[in-house]
Amino acid sequence: MTTAPADPEESTHFGFEEVRLAEKQERVDDVFHKVAHRYDVMNDLMSGGLHRLWKDQLAAKVNASARPGFRHLDVAGGTGDVAFRIAAKARADAKIVVLDINGDMLEVGRDRAHKRGLEEKLEFVQANAESLPLPDADFDAYTIAFGIRNVPRIELALAEAFRVLKPGGRFLCLEFSQVTLPGLDKIYDAYSFNVIPLVGKVVAGDGEPYRYLVESIRRFPKADEFEAMIRKAGFRRTAYERLTGGVVAIHSGWKP
Repeated sequence: MTTAPADPEESTHFGFEEVRLAEKQERVDDVFHKVAHRYDVMNDLMSGGLHRLWKDQLAAKVNASARPGFRHLDVAGGTGDVAFRIAAKARADAKIVVLDINGDMLEVGRDRAHKRGLEEKLEFVQANAESLPLPDADFDAYTIAFGIRNVPRIELALAEAFRVLKPGGRFLCLEFSQVTLPGLDKIYDAYSFNVIPLVGKVVAGDGEPYRYLVESIRRFPKADEFEAMIRKAGFRRTAYERLTGGVVAIHSGWKP
């Protein structure tokens, strides 16, 4: 698939700010360059460790041990958190490609993979989710955790996910969603806008990247709207499962 060049006049959102479409990717890259080496520590602090349970549930749905020669693609997975979980349960001949647009995040992932002795199963690729340098119908499953909302053109990333999956392949996306538990929404908003940027400033030395991350969550489509986008990309048997009162959701779809 050839990605259409961005219209320089087309706009999108960067958190609550409106920016040119071509500018968003550069600014997102800058955010993750700043937070790469403290990313996992901050995930623990921001979620109270819940992100580990959410990723466990995502990885369990992949069912990587089901077939020999299993091929998996984890997009926006630079630090390896999801890929390591899948590799732990996959057969010895499985191949897992970890793809991220940010080289700093991939550097962290490679170092962590080396320490875990997982180099044989994992391949790290720097590339854009909107234009994957990968062949058609090559993967049994595709995951993206907390990354799709940072993609400037989500519809292109979904189209690319559909393209690289084999018929019968599964798309899985873990992303922040809309709180549905009464009362939790106000607590969650107060925590997100007041506490998370402050913790980011203290721990990572800069609170602004975390302010963007909080704002980007609020701009992401509602769960049913995102499911409709997944269907529009060609996936069938689409569904989503809310976790932790709707703080996050796991979206899924199958390539017919």
